[in-house]
Amino acid sequence: MRYYSNMNTLTIKIPPDLEQELRQMSEQAHVSKSELVRRALLTFIAQRKTAAPFVSALDQAGELVGCFSGGPKDLSSNPKHMSGFGSVLFSGHPV
Repeated sequence: MRYYSNMNTLTIKIPPDLEQELRQMSEQAHVSKSELVRRALLTFIAQRKTAAPFVSALDQAGELVGCFSGGPKDLSSNPKHMSGFGSVLFSGHPV
């Protein structure tokens, strides 16, 4: 258990079932609920710091976006271009 000489207070609201689990876990671990929450927060923060940064699909596609010429100008907005989308093709024809 870490010892902190100066502590701030944080008030949170949790549902009763989570409080019950927190109480049971603190009893099993022989630490206070506050200490258990501190440990959980430290673990969560450490994992977030080491996690890979978010990269959008646009960033991942990079130079591929907009590299094709031709095609209908209203491809993304005209519903007629979605006709048959998702259909299984059998011998080149939708089933």
